[in-house]
Amino acid sequence: MSCARTREVLDRTNAKVSEERSSKAAPMKDADVKALLASVDEVVVAKGKKAVTSAAKAVSLDDLRGPTGNYRAPMLRVGKKLLVGFHPETLDTLLKG
Repeated sequence: MSCARTREVLDRTNAKVSEERSSKAAPMKDADVKALLASVDEVVVAKGKKAVTSAAKAVSLDDLRGPTGNYRAPMLRVGKKLLVGFHPETLDTLLKG
């Protein structure tokens, strides 16, 4: 559901997407997430209506997992920021900035 809502925001803002993959068909591996964390300076983790911003170096892999133990979806890298989980206000800010 949140991935579909993210897709709607990306389409509405004409955001350029360089890579897209299904978290169900091709789930992120730990090595993938470590590489993604190494490519950003800040991480915003959305949990419900709350979003917490942290330095990428201070974020552990477990911080990015949901209650099922899988990585939260969607994950979007915009420049040097990574948004993990759906948070519409942060997504709008990242795409406008």
